[in-house]
Formats: sequence, C-alpha cells, structure tokens
Amino acid sequence: MALQRPKGTQDHLPDGSPKLRLDVSARAFRHVTDTAALVLERAGAAFMATPLFEEAELVRRGVGGSTDIVRKEMFMVYYFGDHGGYVLRPEGTAGMVRAFLENGLKQLPSPFKVWTHGPMFRAENVQQGRLRQFHQVDYEVLGSADALVDAEAIWLMVQVVQKLGLTGVQVKLGSIGDPEDRDAYNAYLRGLFAPHVERLSDDSKDRLERNPMRILDSKSKSDQELISELAVRPMLDFLGTESAAHFEAVRRYLDAWKVAYEVDPSIVRGLDYYRRTAWELHHAHIGAKSALGGGGRYDDLAKELGGQETPGIGWAFGVERILIAMRNEGIEIPAAAGPVVYIAALDAEYVPLAAQIALGLRSGLRADFGYKHQKPGNAFREGERRGAAYTALIGSDEAAAGTVALKNMRTGEQVSVGVEELTSLLGSSSVE
Repeated sequence: MALQRPKGTQDHLPDGSPKLRLDVSARAFRHVTDTAALVLERAGAAFMATPLFEEAELVRRGVGGSTDIVRKEMFMVYYFGDHGGYVLRPEGTAGMVRAFLENGLKQLPSPFKVWTHGPMFRAENVQQGRLRQFHQVDYEVLGSADALVDAEAIWLMVQVVQKLGLTGVQVKLGSIGDPEDRDAYNAYLRGLFAPHVERLSDDSKDRLERNPMRILDSKSKSDQELISELAVRPMLDFLGTESAAHFEAVRRYLDAWKVAYEVDPSIVRGLDYYRRTAWELHHAHIGAKSALGGGGRYDDLAKELGGQETPGIGWAFGVERILIAMRNEGIEIPAAAGPVVYIAALDAEYVPLAAQIALGLRSGLRADFGYKHQKPGNAFREGERRGAAYTALIGSDEAAAGTVALKNMRTGEQVSVGVEELTSLLGSSSVE
C-alpha cells in the first residue's frame, strides 16, 4: 500500500488537481490569510509568528490544567530528563503572550496589536471541520482593558469573514465575569450538581471539582439532559458590578457600529485564562459544530506565565472551517492569474534563449517558458492551458533578428516584436 498522509491532516492542493475542493485548495487558504492580513493590518495589527511547538508547561499554565486540551488533546513532541517536555501547539494565544513577554514587546506602542496564522495540533476525533492538524488565523491585543478594545476585536473578526463573502454568520456574545464572579458561579454549580453526581459523565464528575463551568460545555447527552432538568442559571446572573458594566459597554459599541449579535448566556470558555467578554462566531451546516471560531478577554494570562499583569483580548478562527462555510454558500474565490507571457522555442537549440528571455522579464511581470521545443500549434495550446495572455514563439528567423512572434491569446492578433521591446509592451498591458 502506498504511503498516505496522517489521519486528521490535509494536503493543500494547487489549482487543477483532480481531488481539489475549496477547503483543500492552496489558493483558497492563501486567499483567507491574505484577506485577514488586509483587514487586520489596516487596523494597525503587525504580523508575528511563533514556533509550532512550545514547552508543555506553557500550555498547561496558559490553557489550564482542567481543560480537555491539556488532559486529552495535546501532542507531545518529546521529553528529556526531569523536564516537562515540549508539545505541538494546540492554540496560538499562550505562545503569542509568551513571545510578548520574552521579547520585551511591552516597549512598543500600547495597546500592542498583532496577528498570525498557521497550523495548530490536537488529538481530535476526526470528522468534517475537525482535524488533528488544523489552521487558524489569530488576532491578539495586549495592554488595554477598555471595552472599546473588546468591541473592536469582535468588529474585526466580523469584517474578515464578511470580506470573504460569508453572509450566514452570527455572533453569540456573553461574559464569564471576573474571577470572583466565576468563583461564586462555580460554588453555585457544585451545590446544584453534587446531589446528582452519579448521573454525570465521567468527565463531568472530574470537572465538578476542577472547573464546574466546564460541565455546561459537555458533549454528553445525559449531562445536557441533567442541565436542562435542573434549569441551571446562566453565568450572566452572577456578574459583579464592574464586569456587568464592562459587558454593557461592549454591547453599546457593537450596537452603535451595527454589528449584529445575540446575547448567549450559555457561552462557556474551554480555556482557563478567559474573563469578562467571550464570544463565538457561528455558521450553519459546516459539520461537527457550527462555530467558525471565537474569542475573549484574558487579563490574567501574562501574570500566569510569569510576567507583569497585562490585560489582553484575542480571537481565532479555523481556516478549514471558514472554507467549508464558503463552499456551502457557493462563494468563489478570485481565479489564479496565469503568466502574462508563455515563451516557446520552435527548435531545441533556442530553448535556452526562450528561458533567458523569460528570466529577464520576471523582474517586472509573470513569465513562463517551455523546457522543450514545440510546434507552433502545440505552443499556442500550452499557452492557453496555462492561462497566458500572450504566447511568444522563437524560431531561427526570430533568433537571427532578435525578435519573437507574439500572439495575443484573447484577440488572436500576432505581431513581430523585438526582444528589447517586450518588457515595455507587456508591462504596459492591462493583464498584469
């Protein structure tokens, strides 16, 4: 049996591939990240990249020891000695904050806005929209606790997906309060669930002591039936004065900017570093779950990682899930541009000359050439297949005269053009 890619991963394929779909198209992936770059960098976010693997302790302290990510889904890279080892990164925020602290980025203008994209890794049960190696676009802001920063982050996330053409999206907005609010809510949940502990799933029994709020996010049908039966009060009922005021301020900004959202009291963040604002971006019918991504505020994360207390907020969405949503909406991405000119030699001895001309043109435009000599008809067909705007032929007459026979592939017009004139002629055309 031929070797195959690992389960839960995908190849990103070039245009024309037999098994090409939008969610595995390399060009589509680039379109998503290019669109994110356009929107986020216009808002003052700088691009930054961090390693694909980090110390396991960073993930445990940053993501939280009670989360499924740490307990079940981390991919260990290796251990050595008494060291905790390294893991493939399961999410991007902890690494971005670590880089902010380690590299003294607090010296830059505040708030510090940054974005990144790249692969993340989790030991998932593979299904549509849920992979073991998946890709995210990630946006983070460090240095401000202002509700205005929260609202702008949500607005930017919506702007990116709308720029991609998605219409069937919905923001679900909530708040998980300050630490003291969560302590009060967790105490309420422990008291509520304790008499029914035998009805909880094994995971939720463990969460009852570690982090009862995570029970509300359980995938167990029996857990969800119990939650409904007990009529569990939402976290929003337990917000303190400051966190409630913060939540209302975020809502006022979104209302003023006409960002459509639904207040969802059931939102529970799976990562321990979140506080106050939390939201998810949903789209119908993308498989597994409808969430494209989400975000929230994490004012305690920098301190948890050993740095000074630094407020922060961020979001991430899954590129594969965005592309599945785009495919389901029938959204087409811009076609890949072919070469402006395809240069073909009519005799083998002129192939090096065709290559030399193409290489010279590439300083200003897209140019390709044939690696073997071709008959005129075959050369024109190859130029058309590659999407070239022009096809240039070089035979003995052209080589002697320092010209090419240039055919406009749209109009069919063919003229003799000096090699020295090609750059100015093709560069001034509207096809580049």
